[in-house]
Amino acid sequence: MISADNSWALFAILATIAALAIWMEQRFRWASRITGCVIALLMAMILSNAGIIPMEAPAYDFVWDYVVPMAIPMLLFNANIREIGKESGRLLIIFLISGAGTVLGGFIAFSFLKNTVSDLAEVTPMMIGTYTGGSINLVAMSEAFHVSGELVSASVIADNLIMAFYFVLLMMISASGFLLRRFRHPLIDAQQMRKDTKGAEAYWKAKPVSLKDIAFSCSVSLLIVAVSNAVSEVFSRVIPKSGFFMNLLNGMVGSRYLVMTTVTVILATVFSKQLGSIGGAQEIGTYLIHIFFAVIGVPASLFSIVMKFPLLLLFCLIIVLINLAVTLLFGRIFHFSMEEILIASNANIGGPTTAAAMAIAKGWNSLIVSAILVGTLGYVLGNYYGVLSGTLLGL
Repeated sequence: MISADNSWALFAILATIAALAIWMEQRFRWASRITGCVIALLMAMILSNAGIIPMEAPAYDFVWDYVVPMAIPMLLFNANIREIGKESGRLLIIFLISGAGTVLGGFIAFSFLKNTVSDLAEVTPMMIGTYTGGSINLVAMSEAFHVSGELVSASVIADNLIMAFYFVLLMMISASGFLLRRFRHPLIDAQQMRKDTKGAEAYWKAKPVSLKDIAFSCSVSLLIVAVSNAVSEVFSRVIPKSGFFMNLLNGMVGSRYLVMTTVTVILATVFSKQLGSIGGAQEIGTYLIHIFFAVIGVPASLFSIVMKFPLLLLFCLIIVLINLAVTLLFGRIFHFSMEEILIASNANIGGPTTAAAMAIAKGWNSLIVSAILVGTLGYVLGNYYGVLSGTLLGL
């Protein structure tokens, strides 16, 4: 009904979805259990699959390219590194374990379906890459192994649908009484102590916000993004991609998200009083993240996947479920918290933005920085895992 070129209408719909999701989270108890972010994702998925909004549009690219980068610094204004608990520093270990679960899942899924899905050897490196850091890796692996456009499109659709399902599953797990009784969950406990019976509505109660606060929230965030983009581009050009360690360094300091996080954390630590006193930054950033979750749900074409590529969908599902099983198993063995386990798995499957978004949506603020850091590392590791798996499969 709405064309891809009608950006104003699409922006209005995305903004309204985010607003309704936040209202529902604060108004209804059932909605607060699955969070406004997941509600926004599901609402957008329904609209796109019903043909009301397109599945691809410049407006969605704008959210990825501009809205998300602007939101991240705002949400890190209080990320004084001296105050971040040592618990969040453990996230890298469980993230690496979770990544191994992705690789294992990829090979198990390939062995299970290789005789029923054509060109599955080409799909495997793409999905191992994308489920160790995000969709950027899928594109990189498709170019590395010269995968056909039709197969890439099918993989992208399957990836988006499974990610949408998986994010909902992670949110449900975080509220599962069965699992909460078997894992420690200090951040969930602390959050419950901060909130009263009104839940999200009380947590996001009105706070004093001045015009100066809004002005500085937006201007400081945009300045950080602009500087980070420039710095990351310079590093990406200057540092050669020869050898494992140089390529790793290029991927790390050449990533605008990692540079953006680093710059914001340094400023938040050095100027903790000034940045920490800016009102409204958390609220504005969280609203922008809800818009981002709506965009995640848009490309998930349920009809195309179910009708044309059911086995490819099953292939992706096997990988993410094995990733989750491995992460939960070793998280239990090594006494990681439920919050660390879920964020680590999310960082592998969706990347730094979705992991940070989940931490924000759940109120696990001490894990936001670590989620972005390990998720950004996944951008690099995913490419190595993908190339390795493709080589082992004879591509």
